[in-house]
This record gives sequence, C-alpha cells and structure tokens, in this order.
Amino acid sequence: MKKNLMALCAIGIFLGTCSHAEAQIGNRLKGIFGMDATSSDTVKSAKNVTSQSAGQEVTKLEANSAIKQALGNGLQASIHMLSAKDGYLGDAAVKILMPEQAQKVEKALRAVGMGSLCDQFITSMNRAAETAVNEAGEVFVNSLSQMTINDAYNILLSGQEDAATSYFKTNTTAELSQRFTPVIESAMGENNVADYWTQLTSAYNRLPLSSKVETNLTTYVTQKAIDGLFVKVADQELKIRNNLGGSRSTDLLSKVFGWADKQK
Repeated sequence: MKKNLMALCAIGIFLGTCSHAEAQIGNRLKGIFGMDATSSDTVKSAKNVTSQSAGQEVTKLEANSAIKQALGNGLQASIHMLSAKDGYLGDAAVKILMPEQAQKVEKALRAVGMGSLCDQFITSMNRAAETAVNEAGEVFVNSLSQMTINDAYNILLSGQEDAATSYFKTNTTAELSQRFTPVIESAMGENNVADYWTQLTSAYNRLPLSSKVETNLTTYVTQKAIDGLFVKVADQELKIRNNLGGSRSTDLLSKVFGWADKQK
C-alpha cells in the first residue's frame, strides 16, 4: 500500500506538467491505481498468489500496479510528445509521408519544380495527426482499467520488450481508429489537406503519361497516426524495461522491474 501511494505521488507530480486534457486522463489513471491498491478482491487474489508461491519476492498485485504505473507514464509521455506542434512532422520515426500510391505523384511533381506543394500537403497530414492523437488518452485509460492481474503479470514476464505495446495494439486499435477518424476528417479540413491533394493530383494528371491516383486520405492518415503512436509507446516501454534515463522512477518500479530482470 505504501509503495502504491508513493507511485501515485510520483504520477501526480508528472501530471502537474500536462495540459488540462492530459490531467483529466491522469486523474482517471490515478483512479485505476487506487482501485488496484484498495480493491478487496484484488488484494485477496494477490495474497493467495503469495501464499501459494513461497519465497516469491513480487506479488501479482505489485506487478499489476507497476505495469499500469509504467504504462500510464509512458502513454502520457507519448501523447504529450506527439500532440505538440511538429510532434509527428518533426520526428522522422513517425512523420507521415506521401501514401505509397501517391509517391509517384510526389516524385513527378518535385521533378518539375512543385516540391513546395508536396511539402504543404505532407505538413497538413501531420498537423491533422497531431490534432487527433489526444483522442488516444481515454482509449488507453479504458484499456488499462480492463487489464487483469494476469494480463499485467504475463506482460511483465513475457520476455518480449514490446509485450505491453502489443497488448495495446490488440485491445485498442479498433477503438482508436473509430475515435481518430472524425477528428482526422475535421483536422484535415482545417489544414486544407483535401485542397492540397486536389492540387497535387490535378497537377499530376496534367503531366504526360500520368495515370489517375486514388487513395482514401482519411483512412491513410488515421492509420499512420495510430502507427506513430505505437512507435512512441514502444519506445517508452523499452525505456522502462531497460531502465534508460532513470525511467524506473519509483520504489515500486525499481522493485518489480528489477525482480523481472532476474527472471530472464
């Protein structure tokens, strides 16, 4: 209980630097950790595990709390980075480029001196993604709240450095797509994505020997925004698992992930 309270204090400090929307998500995360620390069913389950496994240094309750704390921190950090201006555009690992079907358009237009139009289009897609990524917060919180003790324990000891990220991909991708799509559509309108696309394709179609290019831009940008989000979530998970940059910032994280290191 003491360790969980320390963990909540650490999360509170972290959330103090976040936006209002992020802070609301953070409050829900605190609620999840609070339930883990006080739920009689959860505590009873953890006690049973301890009694059945003499000498076990970390209970499933501790593993559950540590995994959720680590993921909560990582998710907040990922969303905070990507929702900032140039969060997508300025990061080569997640920057949204021309759709594959349209890369011949880009190549042809840059060859005839229309590179600035291509750049404007790419910028507009990334701005739309930066607007939409805040929608991920509540989806991830819902997924965390549904994560069972066994889920968390399996993630901790899976031996896969992206086990938590894979869990989220499986459990949140469909809802993320649902939540992102209308925001992407709106943001694409505000950032003139369709206008730039029309200009690009019209210019391309006027070139000799060109063939018509069709792609669903909303679906494309939505999927790329989600892909980029999971790239960042995986980065945060890797930091915790390898204790990079002092990412095991609480006693609970140090204890649980340190114990997991010895199980490898």
